[in-house]
Amino acid sequence: MPDEAWGRLPLAIWRRFSKRFADGETVVYVGTIEEASFTPIGWWLAQLARVIGGPLPLCRETGGPMVVTVTEASGGQIWTRICAHSDGFPQVIHSAKRFAGPTGLEEYVGYGVSMALTISVEREALVFRSVGYSLQIGPLRLPLPSWLTPGDLTVTHSDLGGGAFRFSLDIVHPRFGKLIRQSAVFVEAAP
Repeated sequence: MPDEAWGRLPLAIWRRFSKRFADGETVVYVGTIEEASFTPIGWWLAQLARVIGGPLPLCRETGGPMVVTVTEASGGQIWTRICAHSDGFPQVIHSAKRFAGPTGLEEYVGYGVSMALTISVEREALVFRSVGYSLQIGPLRLPLPSWLTPGDLTVTHSDLGGGAFRFSLDIVHPRFGKLIRQSAVFVEAAP
């Protein structure tokens, strides 16, 4: 991302995403789920994605706690999200952001499936957008046709001041519209 774009971010976001850790170091964010919605197709998509490790939120419940850990690993970061539910076992979502793929940044969700990401700054927020999905089998990387993908994924990280930030996830399908939305507010846990 150009320096000019980084310069348009609030200082708190710039600091959060400019931190560098040694391999194995972890930062923990604690928060609350504010919004979680699915269309019927979005709900079924989240259920089907369990076959590749369940990378999408599964519950519409709001107000529950959510914890995110970011652990530095060689070649990227491991993200683990724990979403608590009032009536059952918490959902754990894990993925790895790594410097790879056609854009130089991708999110790997497991079982060979990853999505290439672009980064931009919009309205003082850091925005990650999917620009293609792929399946890697050994050294072979196969782009997935659009009909085999959930659509466009957008993650927005916006600063709320006082150390708090909002993390929003939206999946919009070109034919079926917005399928999934989840939003949560976080603060960094004290070391």
